[in-house]
Amino acid sequence: MGISKGSAQWTGGLKDGKGSMKPGHASEVPFSLGTRFEGQQGSNPEELIGAALSGCFSMALSLGLEKAGLKPTSIKTNADVQLDKQGEGFAITTIALSTEVSVPGTDDARFQQIAEETKKNCPVSKALAGVNITLKAKLAS
Repeated sequence: MGISKGSAQWTGGLKDGKGSMKPGHASEVPFSLGTRFEGQQGSNPEELIGAALSGCFSMALSLGLEKAGLKPTSIKTNADVQLDKQGEGFAITTIALSTEVSVPGTDDARFQQIAEETKKNCPVSKALAGVNITLKAKLAS
């Protein structure tokens, strides 16, 4: 398999500084203290982690469903990444995944089993093993 690359650059101090993160071949994403903690325009590392987990989970769920003989027509996944103060620093404590999937020919129990198994085994979930990841999976009507 290949190596995926990402990079970041930061200039200045914590409060007056700013930076950019660049995921591989994608566009640069600006970030600062204000975008991370004050809701200012831009992004933050936690959003990129949420996007990475959402993307990985969606692709892996598609594979899991196909292995079960099911063909999804759409998968939409969101991640809410919780950053909390811990001691002198911060930690990502919980990621709440929610997914809505359109897949004909299955019942909810079978779908939930495949979704839970996917949550445990997608590569980004494994990389985030120290974080409590929850999942709310819904079949689209």
